[in-house]
Amino acid sequence: MNALLHPLALALCVLGQGAIAGEVSGPRRIAVEPFITLPADVRHPEGLASNPANGDLFVGTFDAREPATLRNNQVLRYSASGKLLARYPFGATPLTGIAYADGKLYLLNFGASKLQRLDAAFTSRSVLEDVAVFDKLDPPAVPPRIVNNPDGSTDQVSYGSSGFPAPNGMVFDASGNLYISDSFQGAVYRIDGVARCRPCRVDTISRDPLLATAGHLPFGANGLAFGSDPDVLFINNAGDGRVLKLVLSTGQMSVLTESIPGADGLMFLDGLLWVAANQVDAIFGIDERGLIQVRAGEFIGINADGSPRGLLFPSGTAVSGKWMVVANLALPLTPVEGDEWEERVTRWNLVRFRLPSPR
Repeated sequence: MNALLHPLALALCVLGQGAIAGEVSGPRRIAVEPFITLPADVRHPEGLASNPANGDLFVGTFDAREPATLRNNQVLRYSASGKLLARYPFGATPLTGIAYADGKLYLLNFGASKLQRLDAAFTSRSVLEDVAVFDKLDPPAVPPRIVNNPDGSTDQVSYGSSGFPAPNGMVFDASGNLYISDSFQGAVYRIDGVARCRPCRVDTISRDPLLATAGHLPFGANGLAFGSDPDVLFINNAGDGRVLKLVLSTGQMSVLTESIPGADGLMFLDGLLWVAANQVDAIFGIDERGLIQVRAGEFIGINADGSPRGLLFPSGTAVSGKWMVVANLALPLTPVEGDEWEERVTRWNLVRFRLPSPR
């Protein structure tokens, strides 16, 4: 009897395991690996972009130390294999978003409140073009936001702004128009036909309380990306830890997902929105319903050379072949000494991970 029942019991066991395995699912976990250690005099890599034609990788820095005379902001150009090809100095003015298009590298000069442009094959002697200037908006702050609480009460969140333009993230649409976020004034701008105009006109297409923040991380609207629908622009709010959804044809703003602390750089690839969550040292791959499908990286420690191991305050991302490259901004935020691993970083780096195959 035992001999007859044994194969049946085994089959039921296998079927049961299969059913359990089918029911259990969750985000895929991916480890990151070291890629590029920046030159010793360069710190706080923030923006990343790549040239799909030759694989060149571009890195912009956000060095905002005080006094400003200490700063050494630069744009660096690397080959796909990680060889340093060129550097372009920006001195005291920190840079945020950078983007490649049609042989040009576009740069958001945060310190100068400008959009600028370089030839993608730049050298240290290349000519830097001013493309557009971002001005103080009127009013400088967005209206208050009303929050409905579960107990039936409401809160009113009021935002302040000194009117300092803070261009941060940018993305091109399929027609070559450029969309730009303003982290301090709670705005999204558009520049039509940016490759053909100089100087270019900057149009404000959205000012919404959801684009501002009163959070401890003082940056609101940040990374931008278009998904599968060209009428929908996704926007990160870093301070509020949200990914927002703006329908361009109607101007309607809504929350796609939240609890993504420090939602920074954003890109769309193979059906996923890739969000750099700088306050939890991870890159999330989120589908267009807002569900996290992939989690890449974590903070492991500080290497012997003073660089982060794994991810530490990740900001920009860029695709290079089958790899996602990530910038470790590693920027200390609090005035208290000794409470952040970022304070122990003395050498800055880029890491990478293999892109997963689409499910």
